[in-house]
Amino acid sequence: MTRPDSTEYVQYFGKYISLVPGDTIVTTLSDQIETTLKLLQSLSEPQGELRYAPGKWSIKEVIGHLIDTERIFAYRALRIARDDRTPLSGFDENNYIANSNFDARRLAEIADEFEVVRKANVYLLRHLDDEAWMRRGVANENEISVRAIAYIMAGHELHHLEIIRSRYL
Repeated sequence: MTRPDSTEYVQYFGKYISLVPGDTIVTTLSDQIETTLKLLQSLSEPQGELRYAPGKWSIKEVIGHLIDTERIFAYRALRIARDDRTPLSGFDENNYIANSNFDARRLAEIADEFEVVRKANVYLLRHLDDEAWMRRGVANENEISVRAIAYIMAGHELHHLEIIRSRYL
């Protein structure tokens, strides 16, 4: 699947899409599982609770944010791919983390959950036909395509992993 063009998403998401290499998005999403798990498995439980500054999310919460966001993006992709034209609402990522319990969980368990969520999304995306990939819908009051959502998923993960590496570790 080729990269989305700039008419398929709002400018804000361009920062994520630009991080994704190549044009094989399903393969990229699948390959990211191993890379992310390798990083998470290298961390100790106390490192998972690390915050790089007061009021910032812990590493566990960052991974939890990836999981929550990926679920929402996958839901959007599914609805749009199936030609559901109902506008989809946005979400408040900070409220989601404030009402989660990621810090009370083991890092290994959170890593396992990430793996399962991503694998499920890879299966969903792998079996879309060309027409479904190109469908557009409205999410958070903005038009977006299914293929843009897939690239955003991958880029969002890359963005947050870089933050973990540069600010936490």
